[in-house]
Amino acid sequence: SGQYVADETPAQVLRKSLWLVAALCTPTVLFSASAEDTSLQVMLQGDNVAELRELVQGAGGVITHNLPIINAIGASVTARQLDQIRESPLILRLIDDLSMDMSEPLPPPDAARCSIGGALEASLGENTLNWNIYNLGEANGVMTRAEIIWPKALGAELQAVLGEHSLTLAPAVTASDGKWITTADVAKPGPNVTSTAALELTFPSAPRGTATSIAQSDFSIQLNFGDECEIKLIRGYPDYHADTYFPRVSGASELHQHGVTGRGVTVAVLDSGLWEHPALAKDTRGESRITGRYDAIEDRAGDTVTDASGHGTHMSSVIAHSEEVLTNGKHDGSYKGIAPDVRLVAVKAFNEEGQGDFLDIVRGIQWIVDQREALNIRVLNLSFAARPRWPYFQDPINQALMRAWDAGITIVAAAGNEGPDPMTIGSPGNLPYIITVGAYTDSWTLDTRNDDYIPDFSSRGPTPSGHIKPDLVAPGGHIAGLTEPGSTLTQKHPNYVISTGELVMTGTSQASALVSGIAALLLQLEPDLSPDDIKCKLMSSAEPAINRDGRLSYSPFQQGSGAVSATRAVTLGQSGCGNTGLNVLRDLSGDEHYEGPAIIDPDGLPTLPGLENMLATELTDDRPSTNLRWGVKAHIEREDGMPPSPKLPFNWFDIYVSEMKVIEELSNRGAADPAQ
Repeated sequence: SGQYVADETPAQVLRKSLWLVAALCTPTVLFSASAEDTSLQVMLQGDNVAELRELVQGAGGVITHNLPIINAIGASVTARQLDQIRESPLILRLIDDLSMDMSEPLPPPDAARCSIGGALEASLGENTLNWNIYNLGEANGVMTRAEIIWPKALGAELQAVLGEHSLTLAPAVTASDGKWITTADVAKPGPNVTSTAALELTFPSAPRGTATSIAQSDFSIQLNFGDECEIKLIRGYPDYHADTYFPRVSGASELHQHGVTGRGVTVAVLDSGLWEHPALAKDTRGESRITGRYDAIEDRAGDTVTDASGHGTHMSSVIAHSEEVLTNGKHDGSYKGIAPDVRLVAVKAFNEEGQGDFLDIVRGIQWIVDQREALNIRVLNLSFAARPRWPYFQDPINQALMRAWDAGITIVAAAGNEGPDPMTIGSPGNLPYIITVGAYTDSWTLDTRNDDYIPDFSSRGPTPSGHIKPDLVAPGGHIAGLTEPGSTLTQKHPNYVISTGELVMTGTSQASALVSGIAALLLQLEPDLSPDDIKCKLMSSAEPAINRDGRLSYSPFQQGSGAVSATRAVTLGQSGCGNTGLNVLRDLSGDEHYEGPAIIDPDGLPTLPGLENMLATELTDDRPSTNLRWGVKAHIEREDGMPPSPKLPFNWFDIYVSEMKVIEELSNRGAADPAQ
């Protein structure tokens, strides 16, 4: 990273052009005479908070927020009072548009195009399969076509009913994979899903006992509604009652089995509140572990912070779910959350619709910093993102977060769900100091990583100031977590509520919560790690997606340093490489601000110096690819590799040898001293 200098670099031109667009898109607030007495919420910054208070109160305004962490106050004033104070030299900055939206966009398919959704789980009986279909909007719910594929062992005979409408199926034939396949082109008028209907499949000739060896992943069902709406039965995981699976995918399960569960570390979750389900209120020993509660909207500490949205509870569940994982019906030593023994601090700053404002968010951050020592808060999870409105160092939330980072709190934020276009990283994820997380999906397969990919929704860098973001990617597809029944998310997405009662959601929110949990695991092992050290360990041990020819499958603006790995962070993670060249205190004082390495190519697109020699010429799409492998080890050991390009700036083989040497040394040390 470089400092901002007088001569404009391409990155500065890039940054300036984006802020011009943002300025043109930001509405100017105008007041009519009839609105002069309407109450307005504003934020004022200055050198002296006490003088700002006197200024507002002298004009008849009401102080609503005290925010010394950024030398600011929040106030309720009328338009007339605002005109009276706005020219005061005491005010260095005034913001009168304070809203922020962290609500989750609907996972694909887009509800604006297709409001029909299928449940994530189908119910399998002795010779039946039932799949619930939901109409989540007001679009046409009339089915026009069906294609059904099922295991050979169930026999060729199939009866299908949607709601009360029996489907006329073509005779079953053998598909390319040896299974049975049939289709139904439905005559008009077809079955109409107005709210909820069940697709019921019956296999009359299935031998008794066959169902015990068949899983949802053995079926393929595709239903078409109208001209543009298509839904498919997903593969699904084997058993959500036994496992949530993302701890296994991320490597956290293996650490659990060695006693690394986040015990002794406190994680604050600034979100929409917390439903105190037993698996969140208590750790794996059954001990209470919610040590702090603060409602930043009401400025009230100590009371339960209810979660009408469900979002905050879902994030807390990803981090800390303390129920046991079962393998063959027995506890295997791992748990359903990433760090099941962390202490939790719940801070509420968003309402039931995922709406908040800057004042409440900053007040929540300030409370966390104020309580850092008393509650031993080491990690702060921020699973939200909004379009950046200012340079990173002028954003009030980012200013507060820089104070928190300097105070020793490791901060993890979502990249945002606004991809695939470049420069879609949200705020506060655009803050260069913190750990910003994008998402990848495992394609519902646990036995291979070769089909893992970064979906289009995961936001891309660079940031407006030219920094590479996200810093890394983490599992963010179909993540199961606790959410209170009746909360907003469960009402909006009934098809994502599974048989355990948990909600399955997709997004960088879930990915960032997962990384917050891994940060807690690292801090249990090494309590003296600084936030910069945690960032360094996570990024230096992440596994990049690499194509057969040795080039990166995804740009650093998509994958950052690669996919997070809890086990690699412990064994191979380095220290001393986090935020080199940056100085948070000089940034806060205004002495220096920093730009990243991004530049503009001749086509006006963001790039990096030398990226053309690093990045694959055939970019990976929003689907699995047989070309990529995740991590240097998998790349070097693949059987279909190619000679590396002479211009390739990476020597993957040398990195492979170096990592294997470290692992061997650790193994030998462990053999010599089993207590280590």
